[in-house]
Amino acid sequence: MLTHLLIALGLSMDAFAVSISSGICIPDMKVRYALRAALAFGLFQAFMPILGWGLGGAFRSHIEHVDHWIAFGLLALVGGKMIYESFGIKDPTCDLEVYKGVMSMRNLLILAVATSIDALAVGLSYSVLHKPILGPAILIGVVTFLVSLVGCEFGKRIGARFERWAELGGGVVLVGIGLKILVSHLVA
Repeated sequence: MLTHLLIALGLSMDAFAVSISSGICIPDMKVRYALRAALAFGLFQAFMPILGWGLGGAFRSHIEHVDHWIAFGLLALVGGKMIYESFGIKDPTCDLEVYKGVMSMRNLLILAVATSIDALAVGLSYSVLHKPILGPAILIGVVTFLVSLVGCEFGKRIGARFERWAELGGGVVLVGIGLKILVSHLVA
């Protein structure tokens, strides 16, 4: 259960960062916009692992002998990308696309898909490891919903100072879980 929760927290960090940006850009953001953004992020974060799991099931028999390497590689890739991006230069001014994303349903859906692509890879990892996905997917969605709500408020109150650290922390968690999977299979 702890592993699933850590994965959910790690995956939710992209949505958290967008939510913080939204809170920064829209300091008078209405609760309905924060709820709408959190719901979109949570639903897509819950759906994408299920989609990835289904895709993994289609070719699982061909990759079973290297499944732990695939899971490690996907989690390390996603986590490494998050760590790398956390060191990038962040523009302290508001991103107009983030602002439009929260205000427009079309753009919000684009942001929700963009922040949940990583969850697709995690669903694929669950599939190749023969792990059930429904419970973890629901947990990922609920955690992302809550973290996104907090992120909107956090952005309004505190600003961009912690956005980088959230992304770095999420990346480290995902790489650590990938290492745990790899080591447990290699030792067994």
